[in-house]
Amino acid sequence: MLTLDRVTLTQGDFRLDADWTLQAGGLTVVIGPSGGGKSTLLAGIAGFLQPDEGQVRWDGKDLTPLPPGKRPVSMIFQDNNLFPHLTAAQNIGLALRPRLWMSTTEQRQVDDALARVGLTGMGDRKPGALSGGQQSRVALARLLLADRPLVLLDEPFAALGPALKDEMFELVRTLLVDSGKTVLMITHDPEDAKRIAEQTILVADNQASAPQATEALFADPPPTLSRYLGS
Repeated sequence: MLTLDRVTLTQGDFRLDADWTLQAGGLTVVIGPSGGGKSTLLAGIAGFLQPDEGQVRWDGKDLTPLPPGKRPVSMIFQDNNLFPHLTAAQNIGLALRPRLWMSTTEQRQVDDALARVGLTGMGDRKPGALSGGQQSRVALARLLLADRPLVLLDEPFAALGPALKDEMFELVRTLLVDSGKTVLMITHDPEDAKRIAEQTILVADNQASAPQATEALFADPPPTLSRYLGS
């Protein structure tokens, strides 16, 4: 269970408030206007941005004083946060250890992760030799090896075409959500939320609203969401 207890996050003159609890498991979309604070919210949960007030808790444990690497959180950014000078296998292996040498057992784990995301035999390729969709799969494979219960996705599939994006959504569903992970994913596309998310968090007007059932939220949108949708 993820709890943001009267959290205030600030970046310069910008302020974002959040005070809610999200039950563990499932896929929750984070949606709202550009510049509204969606990435700020995920940065606060991941530990890249410290709250000015309040606590971030996971299963009752206060994560607020912990650095990102000590939190039960994995995150993919828009650029998939891959190192261009490393191979796909090496990028994935960073989930196991920060240095590049891997044992035979760890190499097998990396090969298995590559297979699970449909990249068998591509471990020696560097990101520049991979398509956008393949790079997203490498980032997803690294999440699988990290095996942390809370996964944050900051629009990593936004640059993909509709068919590839749907493939990645399906992988997120089968590899992460179905295995019990709690996934929060930023999107600008309301159709993504309607299609894949059980719950939606609306971020607008300096407020990250409590998670709501996606269908109910879009059936009767509040004024901030109506303005965003242009309705």
